Amino acid sequence: MKPLRLALALLLLSAPAQAFETQARAAWVYDMTTHTVLMDKDADEPLPPASMSKLMTINMLFEALRDGRVQLSTPFAVSSRAKAMQGSTMFLNERDRPTVEELIHGMIINSGNDACVVVAEGLAGTEEAFARQMTERAAALGMENSHFANSSGWPDPNQRMSMEDLGILAVRLISEFPEYYPIFAQTEFDYQERSPANRFNRNPLLKLNIGADGLKTGHTAEAGYGLVGSAKQGDRRIVFTITGLPSDKARAEEAERIVNWAFRQFSMKTVVKSGVRIAEADVWMGEQARVGLVAAEDVTRLVPALAQDTMTAEVVYSGPVKAPITAGQKVADLVIHIPDLPDARIPLVAETDVANAGFAQRMLGAARVLISRALPADSPAS
Repeated sequence: MKPLRLALALLLLSAPAQAFETQARAAWVYDMTTHTVLMDKDADEPLPPASMSKLMTINMLFEALRDGRVQLSTPFAVSSRAKAMQGSTMFLNERDRPTVEELIHGMIINSGNDACVVVAEGLAGTEEAFARQMTERAAALGMENSHFANSSGWPDPNQRMSMEDLGILAVRLISEFPEYYPIFAQTEFDYQERSPANRFNRNPLLKLNIGADGLKTGHTAEAGYGLVGSAKQGDRRIVFTITGLPSDKARAEEAERIVNWAFRQFSMKTVVKSGVRIAEADVWMGEQARVGLVAAEDVTRLVPALAQDTMTAEVVYSGPVKAPITAGQKVADLVIHIPDLPDARIPLVAETDVANAGFAQRMLGAARVLISRALPADSPAS
């Protein structure tokens, strides 16, 4: 058998999405609904993540909750090291015993560096041990360009994450922990009324009524201004990560531009209807010479919104396909080439059963193969 390709023309029309030139140092935009990467700008480069790396500490605490190692009401001790943390804090002191629930709010809404140290020490004994666990867990989750030196994102040459890794982490928090994810959309939290000036969520998109509901900002002099964000409109949800913006204003404007672009320049379309014959595959030693190829179910994909030019597609299979063939058996792949997006690969199945050929048919088929192999390549067909 040999790989065969059949070119097709699809009736669905599309045109390339308008190019998006982001001002971010690095960026990654992902459509969760269709598992489509919409933008990748140096997204695999390990960069200083600033407070965006708190998402990994939050993930570790969510996993501890899910595993039953802690409860929302579990109190954690506050060390002198945690109290001494600078930057954004919950203003904890050694006499406090904040609960897991309060610490989650403190990390997400207040971006509390002290809360992160409390969690790290409470789960692993020391922040150094916790950072090693973070690094190991990130690798296990497929985050190949992440390394942690601390729990808070405090500047350190060994604290690095790529924008793609931050996006992978955001997708995990949204999909794996739906019971806790709504906390990311809360706009205020003030632990024991100690930090009124720091009580507001820094996510600039939450107040814009564009479906934004998470996740985390970050800023240091080294990293610039960054944001891991998510927004949901209708049936679609996007996740995006940006970093290296020059100001909080530039970060807010760029994040809003990305959300608007992702939802307005792309739309969901049914590109293949189930049961509709797409093509035919050659059959070897079957009672039929060909079998119809169909999709087992409707296939919906994200495509550029402004319809003008046809998308291209091809059917790829190793053929001819040997009989017997059962209806519903995977036979081929439909590869759809969508402008400015990754190729979509859709399995195609046999439309009907194809039984083995009878003896006479098999002999005739074998003879034709032998003759075709014996003739020179430029010989006329008999």
